[in-house]
Amino acid sequence: MINSSLINLQGMLFLLVASGVVLRKLGILPDSAKQVLTDLVIDLILPCNIISSFLIEFNMDILKGFAVILVIATLIQFGCLIIANTFYKKEPERRKKVLQYGTVCSNAGFMGNPIAEGVYGAEGLMYASIFLVPQRIVMWSAGVSYFTESPDKKTVVKKVLTHPCIVAVYIGLFFMITQISMPVFLENTIRNVGGCTTTVSMVLIGTILAEVKAGSIFDKGIMKYTFIRLFFIPFLVFICCRLFPVSPMISGVSVLLTGMPAGSTTAILAAKYDGDYIFATKCVVVTTLLSLVTIPLWCMVL
Repeated sequence: MINSSLINLQGMLFLLVASGVVLRKLGILPDSAKQVLTDLVIDLILPCNIISSFLIEFNMDILKGFAVILVIATLIQFGCLIIANTFYKKEPERRKKVLQYGTVCSNAGFMGNPIAEGVYGAEGLMYASIFLVPQRIVMWSAGVSYFTESPDKKTVVKKVLTHPCIVAVYIGLFFMITQISMPVFLENTIRNVGGCTTTVSMVLIGTILAEVKAGSIFDKGIMKYTFIRLFFIPFLVFICCRLFPVSPMISGVSVLLTGMPAGSTTAILAAKYDGDYIFATKCVVVTTLLSLVTIPLWCMVL
């Protein structure tokens, strides 16, 4: 049953990504569509999806789960920072920036949420939203510092606290803890908009993949990074979760989100701050493609 569900989920994701590739190749989605779709997902669709995931009955087990997954996510970010500052010392400076950022900041917020929801349902999405809080903090502090000077604390706090997905967590927590029922028309609107997350996200990833030539995306540095991003880091998380009494759902969400590919912001920041933009784009493409294989494998292991 579980393997069948995973196969169906991955098959659906693959077809959605393929449709994005086709739409971009045919010119139906122009180059400018990537930015529009990105803003649409981050500013509207994903926040609605997060809010709807919190509209469940609240109990102390959920509260304890929040504390556990927040601690795990924080420890993972510290571990990623250590790996980023240790494994890429021999790389050229412009590539080193890309690899360090891509190690501490994955695509978990964009691709991980629909995966967590597809595998574990609304509760999995809820835990995934909490899991992403430490990564968002690192993204706007240490992550950005790899390309430029680290922003001041006030800027970091503002970026994190006002991020649409974090605001959605506040709203979702409020309704879950108070158990206040919102108007039916509002709840239905939020659920229906949030339901577009997987479709729009995967189509967007397809438009990104359509831009890169297949024959030029593999080199030794990229494959080393891909191994670290998709296998080594989630393997460490998997082992640590098994050594401690962590619930299967929290363990599963933590491993899956840790094993997400490089985020598209890797290429965006590389282009803006004199990193190797072409190399960054290849890292995003290769890890995204291979994650279509590694994600279901991790699900079967879990």
